[in-house]
Amino acid sequence: MRAWRGSSSGRLDLKLKHIDIKAGTVYQDAREVNTKFSKSFTTCFFPVGDEVRDIVIRWVAYLKDDLLMGNDAPLFPKTKMSQGCDNSFQVAGLACEHWSNAAAIRRIFKEAFLLAELPNFNPHSFRNTLVVLGETLCQSAEEFKAWSKNLGHERVLTTFLSYGKVQPKRQAEILQKIGVPRDVATQGIDTTELAKLLVREMQNQPVG
Repeated sequence: MRAWRGSSSGRLDLKLKHIDIKAGTVYQDAREVNTKFSKSFTTCFFPVGDEVRDIVIRWVAYLKDDLLMGNDAPLFPKTKMSQGCDNSFQVAGLACEHWSNAAAIRRIFKEAFLLAELPNFNPHSFRNTLVVLGETLCQSAEEFKAWSKNLGHERVLTTFLSYGKVQPKRQAEILQKIGVPRDVATQGIDTTELAKLLVREMQNQPVG
């Protein structure tokens, strides 16, 4: 769907009222969400496929319609625990409470990848995936700048320097394709426009 902007705790603070399924947006209200620099902003869903969007739609519907959670309920509720007949703790659904930190979220991700028999990736690695996708889909520097801003980066240079590193295998594939004639319409980001944009951003960076 998208990557939540702001700190990990900010993502955990999101409430159902902050997500607008119809508009495809999430509003992070700094009065209620622990956002970076305490700024409120709206983030759009990334175009990563209808099947992913459907998962989000079903999740929100489940919380609202099945569990009857209100608008102030957490978008990512904490796991409810209860004591079983053998006096051991066991999962008993979802509590209408926010997680206190991201440790449990990382554990949930790890267990999900293990069950799917896939290598483990932490939640933050999905941001790297989004950067790589943006580099593939964006057809202009303006589009990539909007993509970068949607990731929570005020400067597109941050996206290039901190995310989306080219892996060796992908590096070889790219170099092999460089010499192959391509249709201008499929070449992706305009490199001249992008270079000018990067130069402007570098000039605005603090010295050192």
